[in-house]
Amino acid sequence: MDKKVEFKKGTYCFGAPVKHQKYLDLPFAREWQPHNEDWGLPHNWKEIIIQGMKTLLNRYRSFKLFMDVCVRCGACADKCHFFIGTGDPKNMPVLRAELLRSVYRRYFTLQGRIFGRLVGARDLTEEILKEWFYYFYQCTECRRCSLYCPYGIDTCEITMMGRELLNLLGCNIQWIIEPASNSYRTGNHLGVPPLAFKETMEFAVDEIKELTGIKIDVPINKKGAEVLFVAPSADYFASPHWYTLLGYLMLFHEVGLDYTWSAFASEGGNFGLFHSYELMKKLNAKIYEEAKRLRVKWILGGECGHMWRVIHQYMDTINGPADFLEEPVSPITGTRFENAKSTKVVHIAEFTADLIFHNKLKLDKSRNDKWVVTFHDSCNTARSMGLFEEPRFILRNVCNRFYEMPENTIREKTFCCGSGAGLGADENLEARLKGGFPRAYAVKYVKEKYGVNMVACMCAIDKASLPTLFEYWVGGVDVCGIHELVGNALVMTGEMERTKDLRGEPLSSGKNNEDLRQ
Repeated sequence: MDKKVEFKKGTYCFGAPVKHQKYLDLPFAREWQPHNEDWGLPHNWKEIIIQGMKTLLNRYRSFKLFMDVCVRCGACADKCHFFIGTGDPKNMPVLRAELLRSVYRRYFTLQGRIFGRLVGARDLTEEILKEWFYYFYQCTECRRCSLYCPYGIDTCEITMMGRELLNLLGCNIQWIIEPASNSYRTGNHLGVPPLAFKETMEFAVDEIKELTGIKIDVPINKKGAEVLFVAPSADYFASPHWYTLLGYLMLFHEVGLDYTWSAFASEGGNFGLFHSYELMKKLNAKIYEEAKRLRVKWILGGECGHMWRVIHQYMDTINGPADFLEEPVSPITGTRFENAKSTKVVHIAEFTADLIFHNKLKLDKSRNDKWVVTFHDSCNTARSMGLFEEPRFILRNVCNRFYEMPENTIREKTFCCGSGAGLGADENLEARLKGGFPRAYAVKYVKEKYGVNMVACMCAIDKASLPTLFEYWVGGVDVCGIHELVGNALVMTGEMERTKDLRGEPLSSGKNNEDLRQ
């Protein structure tokens, strides 16, 4: 436990630029880097941390339970992708939690105050603070370890508490603070201003017309629309996310959905989840404020990860219930989404699966025949909200060849991409590649057994991080969103003869491919 942490290049994230810290009015804003010997901490930093921990223990009963009930059985030890990939014992969830738990014992338990190290208690020092930073920012908060804990300890929430405490001293990382600051300033993580957002949508309209011959409409800030659609900003900025966007727009046009985008709430993701309760609450509130301003009935959410964890697990207690909205009902099929009765937000996979189930879409699966597809369950939509069957139902209806990865690596047991929870930076690439190794190894298995060459997923961070991961560990495997494959297969009313898929590549004929669907 007492080995001094070493900030090796490639294994940690850089500190947040001071301009973004100030924009969010964060405490002790300063230029600072983790590898610096002197972190420039305030003189009373220890009192701030102890008082902060006391506040969190009083506010969250779960935090106190998680500090007290662990018996160190080790059931979680080999379940973390970062421990599997790095072999670092402190990346075992039980030991990562112990970094915080040992300080809790010292200052908040009678045994710890009297017996100190004899009962595993440690005095809070700057070295321990650096240890917290290093390991709490090597946890992607994926919650896989919590599945195996016999006491139900959610180590993700311990990481969240650790980060909250570090934030009290201004110890943040760039890849979380900058997107959150951008979201305040422009409405989205990437800092795309409203006019550029509008122009980007116009590019998408032109591209769809070129592919299908159909001119579609993309409403923005339309008051009185039935549905507000919110997606991660990467969908209209990055690749391969862009093709998911095209799929959304084609689908909405084809079914005649009365919807609107918002330039103010042009971001589904919520990087506040990886920083603090207060920041998460503020970023989530933007979506609901815009829904109220535009007078929509309910909200439809795109292929995002942490957006859904915030909505599904925290929205009701931080900003809800959203009583000014209606219980979502599909205007196309009449299906009432009772699971969204409180949040009023329906996942795009639920919406599309319902359309397919009611035979509202004409689909040609053979258009995706050049892809042999597997599905990566994104941690937040799978483990945190149980969205297992809808994406698989869609995939089986839009492509002929779909194969599952091994059972212990999918659904609630899925492995993280290694880049979630704000860790998708460039400077920590070595750590990300090691953390993503278990996921890549499962993809390698289905590639060698079935010839899989496409991994579908429903998370913007997955789409951004998995291509690099697979290029390093597997090779010859691409990444896409579910709605890219939907857009390829969708036969639109009045379309011209389709010769290209959404990537602008020749469309599969399907004539020479055997139907190997599972």
